[in-house]
Amino acid sequence: MASEYVDKGIPFLRSLNIEPFNIKCDGVKFITPSFHKRLQKSSLRPGDVVIVRTGKPGTCAVIPDWLLEANCSDVVIVRCSERVRPRFLCYVVNSVAGHHISSHIVGAVQQHFNVGSARTLEFLLPSIEGQDAILAILGALDDKIDLNRRTNETLEAMARALFRDWFVDFGPTQAKMAGQTPYLAPEIWALFPDRLDDEGKPEGWKTAAFSEFVSILTGGTPKTSIADYWNGDIPWFSVVDTPADSDIYVFDTAKKITKDGLDNSAASILPEDTVIITARGTVGKLAMTHSPMTMNQSCYGLRGTNGIGQYLVYQSIKNSLSEIKNNTHGSVFDTITRQTFSSISANLPSQEIAQSYEKMAAPFFQKILENVSQTQHLAQLRDLLLPKLMSGAIRIQDAEKMVEEAL
Repeated sequence: MASEYVDKGIPFLRSLNIEPFNIKCDGVKFITPSFHKRLQKSSLRPGDVVIVRTGKPGTCAVIPDWLLEANCSDVVIVRCSERVRPRFLCYVVNSVAGHHISSHIVGAVQQHFNVGSARTLEFLLPSIEGQDAILAILGALDDKIDLNRRTNETLEAMARALFRDWFVDFGPTQAKMAGQTPYLAPEIWALFPDRLDDEGKPEGWKTAAFSEFVSILTGGTPKTSIADYWNGDIPWFSVVDTPADSDIYVFDTAKKITKDGLDNSAASILPEDTVIITARGTVGKLAMTHSPMTMNQSCYGLRGTNGIGQYLVYQSIKNSLSEIKNNTHGSVFDTITRQTFSSISANLPSQEIAQSYEKMAAPFFQKILENVSQTQHLAQLRDLLLPKLMSGAIRIQDAEKMVEEAL
């Protein structure tokens, strides 16, 4: 299939482009119109409900009106009759069909949700008027969730712009050399050198491999054959738990392990604010831990050393992702190894400048964290309200009040 991709053409959605209630455009591939015609069975149109088959089986979204023509793979496509609003079905699948999805996933190694599983899904179906009333209530929550996502995109971009100015473009030093007016607080401005060295970096800075200023932590997987190791209360991160790029923080994980599972495997607890990078298969996905958790062996945890803080580690890794991906190893799968971190370098400032970046970036990261936390709460409220509204266990007016109080 990869050989059929082109630079421009018909959008081709894969499972990684499907998020709960949302089509993610990052990473969308394209195919030619002629190849699209050959794949009519998997062609998409606005209003189609798509359900992910593998990876995060059961994740569901509606094809938006602006995506007039598209194709796809690895999803179940549902076209609703006039009795069902596509958005309503999307809520059902994402919010209350979890037990059904889990019990109808097939495959021991690569779990997937197929068309046969979708056909057995049963749920209460209100009238169209009832569906519209429910959608109006839940839509208010989703609007706020979407606003939080877009706000986080702006905040992350601001933190990244500050990083690039200081550590990639060397803006303060360049401005000093050009005799420009200081644009930082005097105590921070004074920390930057006023000239570049022969290598083109600020004088006094050094170039160091990531392995020299980042401590590398590894993960592990408890034996899946031992039930006592699983379904505990310790979050266990894998690539499927990676948050949206703008959200940065991972709050929860699809799978959890027990203390026995932790003690009897190579898994270890990652401290709060540890940067996680996926290292095998799907390479280069980033996250930062909101609270202590563990991870599988296909990831690395990264902690700054020698005065380098976690926000700077996150931005440095993100800035070097292309180079990191080009320095993977492995004959079958692309894999980040410890050698990768020894072969990638970054320009290191004084500890005072590094610490100043942490202080200036902290409000951006903390606001992102607050928004993600609120989004988690709103999503939980949405998932709580839907079955109660469908069954009539809660009145529309009462649900509206609960939503109003939450926003």
